[in-house]
Amino acid sequence: MKLNHRSSRPQHGVMLLEVLIALLVFSVGVLGLVGLQASSMQQSTQSRYRTEAMLLANDLTGQMWVAASRAPAALSAEFGSVAGGPSYLAWKARVANTLPGASALAQDVVITSVAPLNAIVNGASAPATGLLPTAQVTVTLRWKPSSDAAGDPPRQYVATTEFRE
Repeated sequence: MKLNHRSSRPQHGVMLLEVLIALLVFSVGVLGLVGLQASSMQQSTQSRYRTEAMLLANDLTGQMWVAASRAPAALSAEFGSVAGGPSYLAWKARVANTLPGASALAQDVVITSVAPLNAIVNGASAPATGLLPTAQVTVTLRWKPSSDAAGDPPRQYVATTEFRE
């Protein structure tokens, strides 16, 4: 009986092919990790801008709380974006120095007087007594990072608060 022995020659290079495929899989994995790192850095930067916008809005409303205790009627003249008072202009300069592209965009501070709600007395609506009007303040900050496309709308943060005049 004659045994047929096959030569191992046709299998030369299989190990090299396996190594090349392993390198390809490893390279795709590394490229994926690099992409995730870049995306993570971009999201971290955007989060920082949102946090800074929140802090700037809170800083302005804090200044308004202090000013309202001294002269409530002067809030719009001092802090409103329409009047462009000195406190508003100083705050707007801080916004422009903190948030990218904010100097070219509108930063709105709208102060609206809100009358007290009527009271319901014996089923009828009557003006409430002893209540003071409140001031509703809406602060809108806008910025545009350089990483955003030219056609993208600016990013914005809106904070609304209400306090007694």
